[in-house]
Amino acid sequence: MTTIPTGDRPILLAFSGGLDTSFCVPWLKETYGRPVISVTVDTGGIDEQAARTLAARARELGADAHYLVPAKAEYFERVLKYLLMANARRGQMYPFCVGAERVLQAQMIAEMAQKLGAPSVAHGCTAAGNDQVRFEVALRTLAPGLEILAPVRDHAFKRSEQLKFLEERRLPVPPFGAAYSVNRGLWGVTIGGKETLTSAGSIPDAAWVLTRDAFLALRAAERHTLAFAKGVPVALDGTALEPPALIEALERLAAPFGIGRGIHLGDTVIGTKGRVAFEAPAAEVLLTAHRELEKLVLTGRQARIKELVAAPYGDLVHEGHHLDPVCRDIEALLRSSQERVSGEVALLFRTGGAFVEGVTSRWSLMAASRGVYGEAAGEWTPADALGYSKMLALTGMFYTRAGAEAKDSQS
Repeated sequence: MTTIPTGDRPILLAFSGGLDTSFCVPWLKETYGRPVISVTVDTGGIDEQAARTLAARARELGADAHYLVPAKAEYFERVLKYLLMANARRGQMYPFCVGAERVLQAQMIAEMAQKLGAPSVAHGCTAAGNDQVRFEVALRTLAPGLEILAPVRDHAFKRSEQLKFLEERRLPVPPFGAAYSVNRGLWGVTIGGKETLTSAGSIPDAAWVLTRDAFLALRAAERHTLAFAKGVPVALDGTALEPPALIEALERLAAPFGIGRGIHLGDTVIGTKGRVAFEAPAAEVLLTAHRELEKLVLTGRQARIKELVAAPYGDLVHEGHHLDPVCRDIEALLRSSQERVSGEVALLFRTGGAFVEGVTSRWSLMAASRGVYGEAAGEWTPADALGYSKMLALTGMFYTRAGAEAKDSQS
């Protein structure tokens, strides 16, 4: 579908093909009587078949036109690269699977709205989630003149009501129906359902997308290698690949082992506690491998300062503030820190996890020392070591002595 509708004041809908955005297409047309243009920004997880399915679904739902905007390379270059350089995880486990792409998607949708002359942009976010904030902060920053429509949020439609609305009109319903909300991108998949509404249990195995059946039987272990250049993954098992293609290939290798499966519980942007299941096979492997390579080539102070900015940077991305100039400042530090983060990481994939067997780099600080940890002195002598130990103990010695003298003066 490539024909731009000629009706009055078209509405541009951010379209994922899930229940919320599927519902929005006919609801917007019936409610406003205006053309609806669906736009899907491809930040990963959409192959040729999925793209055809999305276009066909949009047409059946009544969209006057549908556009697929390729954005995987830009998503990696502008967002994922820095999350990887920062070793960023929320709550020390969740690798920002899907939410990190929302600002870029909003930016591209705003650009498309201007190109097509659409004065209104719509999304399918609810009042209780993070995405409403991410989308609208970005849209208001980039295009404050756009009208923003949020039918599901503003009219408090329940998933069961949306499902009934579509079924009554004999319109297509997403595969999971109202049971699960599934989002997929280059960095992984998130899954929300009734089980994640409380803190008690897991989703059923059938609800997982990438790692389904991974734990039904042990798989034979596999060895793989990753190569990095200045913090960016550049090769998998000796084959040079562009980062998006490498991430997709790595996901296919790691997912059958159940690597990167988890359920994250944490603070939402709006201040409540939230819980979501996620699958991030490639992100899990890359973050683990990158972290270990950094340990070999960065100084302790470099690593410590990076840790100070990693969590705030992740929070800014997670909360929809990626356009804030402070993110450019942090990214400049991250790029500088990666000048020597080049080398290879040897990995062993086993059911449930990826084990780093070893790391090598021409910038190895371990290889640069003439000493051998726990075995032999190098650029220092045994006498130097003795003096160093004495000097390090001085603060503790003074503290103990002062305490003893104060006690004696009171007796």
